[in-house]
Amino acid sequence: MSLLKNFSVFSIICITLCFPTSTNAARFDIRNNCAFPVWAAASPGGGKQLNNGESWPIDVSPGTTGARIWARTGCSFDGAGRGSCQTGDCGGVLQCQGYGQPPNTLAEYALNQYNNLDFFDISLVDGFNVPMDFSPTDNGCTRGIQSVAEPGFHIRGGP
Repeated sequence: MSLLKNFSVFSIICITLCFPTSTNAARFDIRNNCAFPVWAAASPGGGKQLNNGESWPIDVSPGTTGARIWARTGCSFDGAGRGSCQTGDCGGVLQCQGYGQPPNTLAEYALNQYNNLDFFDISLVDGFNVPMDFSPTDNGCTRGIQSVAEPGFHIRGGP
């Protein structure tokens, strides 16, 4: 069983991660707390436009490694989901199949790893495009991480 139950990332998008014990899957709820639209992206998971206050849940399999969540900005897509973004673009498609292009602030995670632990971080290795907060919300963990003092992208959830 994973040590952390829920994670929370808060910034332009709010992402909540929850792992129901019955299926051992994880849920991330991504929420846009920015005053402008962002196009949330997840690998695995796809992508979705979020206006201020909107959220997007994604379910993730236990044992997932090398996973990322990020916000794309300045995007324009046609009805077929083709287009581009000024930051975080992932091959010109709304439904990301790979990682985003820099600059983009990253929430990274690996689930049910060494000693059945979950690992998460915020990375600026690919640059910075939005403030972000990622913090546990369950299983005794209540302290998370932020990329800046005033987050706009929020990720919550847990195993």
